[in-house]
Amino acid sequence: MPTKKTARPQAEPAAPAATRKLFGTDGIRGVANVHPMTPEVAMRLGRAIAYVARRGKTRPVRIVIGKDTRLSGYMLETALASGICAMGGRVMLSGPIPTPAVAYLTTSMRADAGVVISASHNPYGDNGIKVFGPDGFKLPDIEEAAIEALLEDPQLERLAPIGSDVGRAERLEDSRGRYVVYCKRTFPADRTLDGVRVVVDAAHGAAYRVAPAVFGELGADVTAIGCKPNGRNINLDAGALHPERMAREVVKTGAVLGIALDGDADRVIVVDEKGRVVDGDVIMALCATRMLRAGTLGKKTLVTTVMSNLGLERAITAAGGKLLRTAVGDRYVVEAMRARGCNFGGEQSGHLVFLEHASTGDGIVAALQVLAIVTSEERPLSELAAEVMERVPQVLESVTLAARLPLDQMPQLSKLSRDVEKKLGKSGRLLVRWSGTEPKLRVMLEGEDEARIAGWAKQLIEAAKLDVAKVA
Repeated sequence: MPTKKTARPQAEPAAPAATRKLFGTDGIRGVANVHPMTPEVAMRLGRAIAYVARRGKTRPVRIVIGKDTRLSGYMLETALASGICAMGGRVMLSGPIPTPAVAYLTTSMRADAGVVISASHNPYGDNGIKVFGPDGFKLPDIEEAAIEALLEDPQLERLAPIGSDVGRAERLEDSRGRYVVYCKRTFPADRTLDGVRVVVDAAHGAAYRVAPAVFGELGADVTAIGCKPNGRNINLDAGALHPERMAREVVKTGAVLGIALDGDADRVIVVDEKGRVVDGDVIMALCATRMLRAGTLGKKTLVTTVMSNLGLERAITAAGGKLLRTAVGDRYVVEAMRARGCNFGGEQSGHLVFLEHASTGDGIVAALQVLAIVTSEERPLSELAAEVMERVPQVLESVTLAARLPLDQMPQLSKLSRDVEKKLGKSGRLLVRWSGTEPKLRVMLEGEDEARIAGWAKQLIEAAKLDVAKVA
């Protein structure tokens, strides 16, 4: 196992700041039917997206809309489509389909934009909207800020077309089939999954139909769970956030591995044949080291975020590669990959981006790459995972606070953070940040003594509470 300690590179800075009130690190997100996740905002957002997409074009814009299985998806889908049509756009409705499928369809159908209605791993009562450009990549911060600014601009109404120039919407009936074919093409063409038993948990979400189909059509013996959505059970005790049932099914059925997706299937958590979780860090170590051996890892660099375990960094360095860290959010991972000519990166949470195959995180595609390694090397995943990296103990703590203060305006937290970092030295890491998708402060600590860092994490949380209490 690689144990060599290396100097930690500095984190890649986040994308240039842009004034955004609604868009976070992964689109707009909130409680459905409460501002900003209302049909009124969605309709105006549809207008703004269509307006921006049609700049410089003389033809009507074409925009793909996909969604997950939340009950509120119907409401927001209709409102978004109405807004786009009101600006003369043509809407292609794909129905429930994974986020990466929308990115793929946007490029393959030469659409001008793609919109996903999903709150990813959040409970069913939440929902969200994220936008892809015509190249299949999430819009950069500055373009999201431009769309947001248009929401208050009266020119949207003044420029609305009338008569035959009003847009229309249609169902994209074969969207699932197109995506299934695309996913299968990312698996080595000279191999099948004949006789390979897998468990697939779709979290009652967007991949409930396509995920079992992809693995089944490649020949796998699939046990499908989390594939009965009712509009209210997405992510409920299922999927990437709750892989426990899947792990039990893997052991019970003697499967090679289990695949747990989240609500919009852009992330994956895998369990080995013993039912033990293999998270995004281990998957990145497994895939990146093989790509280094084959000479296919772009710039010999794996791109990940500041949240990834120090053990991953040591594993990549020991294998002759480099690790580049970015701000939290798969969009920043992708931006760094594109800027530096890298082709693989991801997050500990299971957002994994194979840029030669996809423009965003894709849980199904990532699982296929793991299956390709397991079947080609003919070794159980538990063995491969155990030897590829040695995890440094990591502790995560989160707290919801009454006010979202800038970190430099939280004196007790700042002082304690400096003290902890000094004690950790080069043998560990501390990261304190506000969540980009939830009103939570997150504290991450890594170090050789798990009990010690767990104690520090709780002290940091208490310090944050005291800072906020003084201004609340």
